[in-house]
Amino acid sequence: MDTPPPADASSLTRRFRGWLAWSIAIAALMYLGYSFYVGVDEVSEAIGRFRWSALAAALALTIFVNYTLRWAKWHWLLLRLGVRLPLGESAVIFCAGLAMVLSPFKAGEVLKPYLVRERTGVPILTVVPALVTERLTDGLAVLIIAAVSVSEFAGDRAGFVYGTIAVSFLGVAVLMNERLSLWILHGLGRLPLVRRVADRLEETYRAARLCLGPWPLFVTLATSVVAWGAECWGYQLIWGGFDREVSLDAAAFLYAFATAAGGASPGGLGVADGLLITLPRGLPGLPEGEIAATSMLIRGATLWIGVFMGAVALFFVEPLLRRPRAS
Repeated sequence: MDTPPPADASSLTRRFRGWLAWSIAIAALMYLGYSFYVGVDEVSEAIGRFRWSALAAALALTIFVNYTLRWAKWHWLLLRLGVRLPLGESAVIFCAGLAMVLSPFKAGEVLKPYLVRERTGVPILTVVPALVTERLTDGLAVLIIAAVSVSEFAGDRAGFVYGTIAVSFLGVAVLMNERLSLWILHGLGRLPLVRRVADRLEETYRAARLCLGPWPLFVTLATSVVAWGAECWGYQLIWGGFDREVSLDAAAFLYAFATAAGGASPGGLGVADGLLITLPRGLPGLPEGEIAATSMLIRGATLWIGVFMGAVALFFVEPLLRRPRAS
């Protein structure tokens, strides 16, 4: 008789359904409202003459470049931590995490370390550095892409981009300094709320150093820049589907800045979508109907295709947890 999967996995799956329903409702209301604001006929007319081959190309860049490279980065980080999973299982766990981008503050992504623990027996705190490094380098990569052209397309927002990059790299520099980091952890360990987990935090930090050393940081950050650059290219191709010549550096800034700014909200809902509607107005000759349609299409080719892949992967999670543990 099959043993039931752990309650945590089933609970997260149920919660995901709720997050998905709310996210779809919010996105639908937002785009519907903006379509009425711009003019439903104008948006419909723009979509009616769109070349759908451009959307197919953007989807291919997302799936075969962005997601594939990010999964390879995730798997490599696990290997750095001494965690060995079959490639198929690693891919299922990574894709399941794509669904959790809709969770509040993306907290549901802890599903990935949890599933790794269930499959290998490696403690969650040992695996968490892989997740943190993965998300950190994704965020830094998007900011770096945005920084390349921020002064040209949005000089008033340069302080936000450069300041966030500086703070992020300062934090990474602290983590790379073992003596300073351990001194900070020992100081935090004296606090009543932290004292109980002080030893675990130090263990997690030592695991994190395997992921945040100079070489692994360079590899993962370079991989992330290429991965997210592919989605920026996809955004440019979608503009090409409307026969609009938007330069790659303009498309890269618009998409990367919107993605970075929406990083704190579930899936970037509201923030990223709104910026992908407001920022392109600064470029000459782009009709409002095409701006709205392009925002919908690129979000479908990036966020929502990932959520769909994650939802499919969740169907494979429970059978995965019934298997004997990977050695």
